[in-house]
Amino acid sequence: MMTTIRPVTNADHQAVLDIVAPVFAAGETYALDRDMSLQQVADFWFMPRHQVFVATEADRLTGSFYLMANQGGGGAHVANCGFVTAADSQGKGVARAMCEYAMKEATRQGFRAMQFNHVVSTNDRAVRLWKSLGFEIVGTLPQAFNHPRLGFVDSYVMFRKLL
Repeated sequence: MMTTIRPVTNADHQAVLDIVAPVFAAGETYALDRDMSLQQVADFWFMPRHQVFVATEADRLTGSFYLMANQGGGGAHVANCGFVTAADSQGKGVARAMCEYAMKEATRQGFRAMQFNHVVSTNDRAVRLWKSLGFEIVGTLPQAFNHPRLGFVDSYVMFRKLL
């Protein structure tokens, strides 16, 4: 089945939250409070500076990501993204399709690079995927993430030039 990526619509919001909220609550991949209310999750994911996209297969939402400038001012030429794949779609190429689309869209918008600020080192699938897409670990943040099962683990800063 083919993954289609498109901008989010208001009609997608609940389906996006159904995917994103459990990931945040699990607390294993995002440096956010695990006890965020659904409104707080929505406020974060759909904040005005996030350009939100969804991945679909046969009209079923399989993932979502946001694209934004990593920093303002002199750092505004570097993009940043956050990705979440539906639990039943993991391992099926959805995250790869979303990241490939994000890199093309970021390039189209004039971003010169993409940076992920806090990739949890124990998120093996994400680390392998980002590396396979040309991202490099440019920094290790020792014990920067308090994993709910594993305790304090490293996080990576990952970077890739787009232009």
